[in-house]
Amino acid sequence: MEAEIVQQLVASGATTLVGLMATEAWTQARSRFAALFGRGESDETEAAALERSRTAITRAREAGDAEAVNDLTGTWRGRLREALLENPEVARELQDILDEFRPKPAAAPGSVHNTISGTTVHGMVIQAGTVTGVSSHSTAAPPPS
Repeated sequence: MEAEIVQQLVASGATTLVGLMATEAWTQARSRFAALFGRGESDETEAAALERSRTAITRAREAGDAEAVNDLTGTWRGRLREALLENPEVARELQDILDEFRPKPAAAPGSVHNTISGTTVHGMVIQAGTVTGVSSHSTAAPPPS
């Protein structure tokens, strides 16, 4: 695997790992990363190491110690690099984890997504982001009750 690709994947993986430590998704992410790092070792051992790191990072963030957070991120960057160099299959697994936990993009500004389902609609339905100056006049009979 090319060194540049390894470097990008490792940097992205470590940043994502450390970022996930402060989210509600941490429990799921921890088990995925523990399995990734735990090759030949107990996943519980790796999960415990990840938890210790999470505690240290949480304390560092609360103290405003960006240098400590950077150091811990560097530690995980080194672990990921080592895992990738030992086993190229780790790259695919790491990419799967990154894809799974990547923040979903918000809808583009100005885009609208509305859905009507599971019902019968009698009359006008307007689906739009912004509606101004609309008037409607109907002579149709009201729907049956």
